[in-house]
Amino acid sequence: METTDQATEGDPLKTGEDGAEAGTVPSATELKRKSCKDSFPGAATYNFLAFEHANEDKVMDVLFILKTTEVTQNRSCADKGLSSPCVFLLALDGTHGENLWDCPLEPDFHWAQCGLERETGRTWDCLLSHSDKLTAIDKRTGTKIWQQSQPTGLRSSAPVLSVPDLDGDKVGDVALVASDNTQTQLVLLSGKTGDQIGTTVVLDSTETASHLLHRTEKGSYYVLLQKDTGLYGWALWKIAAKAKAGMDMGLKKDQHLERNASGTDGLVPIYKSEVSRMLKTDETDDSSNLLVVAGKEVALLDGKHLELLWRFNTSSVLSEPSFGHFNKDGLIDVVIEEDIGNNTKRIIILDGKTGGVLWEVQLLASPNSPRPVSIDTTNYFSVFMFWGLMPSESNSSEPVTSERRSYMLHPLYSNAVLESTNVVDHIIAFKATLMERGRHAAYILLIGPKEEGAEGTVVLSKRKLKQDVPDSKVLRFGDGTTKSNEDIKEAFNRLRFSDW
Repeated sequence: METTDQATEGDPLKTGEDGAEAGTVPSATELKRKSCKDSFPGAATYNFLAFEHANEDKVMDVLFILKTTEVTQNRSCADKGLSSPCVFLLALDGTHGENLWDCPLEPDFHWAQCGLERETGRTWDCLLSHSDKLTAIDKRTGTKIWQQSQPTGLRSSAPVLSVPDLDGDKVGDVALVASDNTQTQLVLLSGKTGDQIGTTVVLDSTETASHLLHRTEKGSYYVLLQKDTGLYGWALWKIAAKAKAGMDMGLKKDQHLERNASGTDGLVPIYKSEVSRMLKTDETDDSSNLLVVAGKEVALLDGKHLELLWRFNTSSVLSEPSFGHFNKDGLIDVVIEEDIGNNTKRIIILDGKTGGVLWEVQLLASPNSPRPVSIDTTNYFSVFMFWGLMPSESNSSEPVTSERRSYMLHPLYSNAVLESTNVVDHIIAFKATLMERGRHAAYILLIGPKEEGAEGTVVLSKRKLKQDVPDSKVLRFGDGTTKSNEDIKEAFNRLRFSDW
């Protein structure tokens, strides 16, 4: 194929088109970046993966959890005076997979969250709940910045809520939410020391399934609670005032929302329905739009005023929805997996502007299939990846449960997908991400025993997204494109990924 043609909007195969990558022979460094694999026998792991810059190079590194006796001959639980097996937070180099650092902690593991350092003044990035402790860890060294006992009587759950500085030390603070069958409570902690700020606040007299922090257009923060009857908000200024008198000073109020607050408990009704999931369209933005899965519908709420933008009727949503750009309107689109019966699911991409269907395909619903993901390109659209089995590819002599494949979708070739069969083991965690600005997109698989936390062989592998292209199979459906299989694969190979 010629590589000297001029770019056209309609043909991404030509060099120079927005997002096209010149056809050059990969360097030794590029080949090393493609994949790496680390194996940990006699270990357990959990559904946790994080990507952070743990060293000084340009490539994102991978953080995950192991429960084991030792990670190397020189790093064991006993060395730190801990019982075996203990919990390790590990950071592996995103290029070659070497161990950058590991932090041994008391078992058992409850939850972990990273990405908490950004624009907060905190000197730590990851917070772990384990044993009866909370530990804040520096992502660059694995050093414990502070460690505190769990707040009395509380078993908190993720996510950690990153709130403004409430105690006046110029460091952003955090809030933890704990819920059981009697009530939902919130505790505020100093981001600098982990000390509790004020008293524990009861948010609700019932159990809540999930929680998020949201900032309205007026700059007012709300803790959103997912209840059986719908989605409700508690103003942070009210919570701060209950925790400690006068601590609400400086926190903004949203009079528009507060007009609807209950006179008895102060909760603001946001979306009344049987909510099963809620999530931000942008995990890094507290003001992003909110997606709500409720009963037989999916709804998008405006992040500015928490008002309904659109609603899509569905039968049953199988996994947590995800997001990406299918068209070039600049608005993020929604990907859902809909259960349509007979072990079959429908992957649907919904228009972020209207909620209309942009693309769909039916797959056999293979078990242990991760949720769909996407990675943005410089073309202003995303490459989508999802799991299952095309009905046309099913082997009728074998049960569906034994087959699972991954698929990649290029929005400019929406009547074809690339099918790969490179993963047969049990997947505990899966994420795809941009590892290096503008060029290095990959997916990470954490593989281990079928029961999360059970002992066995744990394998963490990184595979460059484009690495699957040469051996993949092009499957066509609908009104197929006139491009050849080789042209479609070349379109994937020539993609350039977003520079954030």
